[in-house]
This record gives sequence, structure tokens and C-alpha cells, in this order.
Amino acid sequence: MRIALGNDHAGLGLKDHVSRTLRELGHEVIDRGTDTESPVDFPDITRATCELVRSGQADRAVLVCGTGVGAVIAANKIPGIRCGLGHDVYSAHQGVEHDDTNVIAMGAWLIGPAMAGEVLAAFLGATFDNDADTARRVAKLRQMELDAAAELSSSDHD
Repeated sequence: MRIALGNDHAGLGLKDHVSRTLRELGHEVIDRGTDTESPVDFPDITRATCELVRSGQADRAVLVCGTGVGAVIAANKIPGIRCGLGHDVYSAHQGVEHDDTNVIAMGAWLIGPAMAGEVLAAFLGATFDNDADTARRVAKLRQMELDAAAELSSSDHD
């Protein structure tokens, strides 16, 4: 798979390990993160990284910041992106299997290299179940996105 990788300055310490792990797992990495400790705004990194998934240039994305929380919030504002917080193996694969997550975020301050590797393997090794229940639920998530976009569009014309 082609994996978009985004990180801010707080995620820099885990970035090389994540990138190396992704390559060791056999994936191509498209780097959209910073390479310096100079502060950057994570919403900008998240948008640049997730747009690769939306456009089909990447299959999935991995975001690394201090806690992962800001990345999850920013990513889930982007239509078509479903991002989970990836600090444990179970959530990493369960999010893909049941919620069709296509992005995972992790906090470099909270997760160590060994767990990060296991989380990445679980996330990238999982596939969406696509049974009737999970497909219905993900369709409802998509409808929520469409409804929110329609509301914004409607309020712009008021």
C-alpha cells in the first residue's frame, strides 16, 4: 500500500521509526510531515496528509503528533476521512474492520516504538468487514458528512 505519513514537531521523535516500520512492512511512504523541531500547525499537516488519501494517491495515512488527539480532531473534519486514535493494537484493527478507518493517529509522547510498530501492523493488516451491519453504520457516517456539508452550504446562503 501507499501510506501518507504526516507529523508535526511534537511527533518528530517517532517519525523515523514509523517511516522505517512502514517500509519494513512492505509499504511505500509518502512523507508530508516536518523534518525540524520548528513549530508547525497540525491542522495543516493533517490536511496535506489526508488529501493524499482523498485523492487516491495514498491508500491510508498515519499521523503522528504529541498526543494524537489534535490529529484525530483535524482529520475527522475532512470529508471521506475516518481517523482513529491508535495507541493499542485492538483499536487499530477494530477501527478498520468495523468503522472503515483509513487514517490512524498516534501520540509520540504516549506510545513507544515497540507498541507503535504493533499498532501499525494491526492497522495496515486489517480489512473492512463490509457485512450488512458495518456497511450500514459506515453509510450513516457518510450521510452525517453530507448532512453537515449541506447545513454549511445552506447557512452560507442565508
